[in-house]
Amino acid sequence: MVQTETVLNDVDKAILKLMQDDARITNVAISKKLKMAPSAVLERVRKLEERGIIKGYTTNIDPSALNKELLAFIFIKSADGFGCDTSAKAFAAIPEVQEVHNIAGDDCYLVKVRVANTQALMDLRRKKFSKIANILSMRTTIVMETVKETQTISIT
Repeated sequence: MVQTETVLNDVDKAILKLMQDDARITNVAISKKLKMAPSAVLERVRKLEERGIIKGYTTNIDPSALNKELLAFIFIKSADGFGCDTSAKAFAAIPEVQEVHNIAGDDCYLVKVRVANTQALMDLRRKKFSKIANILSMRTTIVMETVKETQTISIT
């Protein structure tokens, strides 16, 4: 992931905070809260999208509504060379995988998965992860309870 310097002014940050608190907020509502013209808000939001600061819009769904109550983190050691992302792309292509992180330490990747139950987790490991070449080892941690889970980023 390439990082570029991003300078945000106070208005951009205020817009991002409002949108992060309520992704369905309208430009008109933002403009009223910030005492700006709706067209100015629309232009700023468009620029934030173009710059990749706003990456997209999602809906936060209760996993139990889709019978995806088991959350697990899988630590994976891979034979991929440093900087090679072949395995990462293969993990990311699996629908049950929610996140793939290249990590420092003994393991190479931390992968977050969400499935129905332990049998579904075993099937995922056997039928999908086992087909990815380069995997040297996997350690799985099953989450018993989630105290906090958010995509919210502190905006200061």
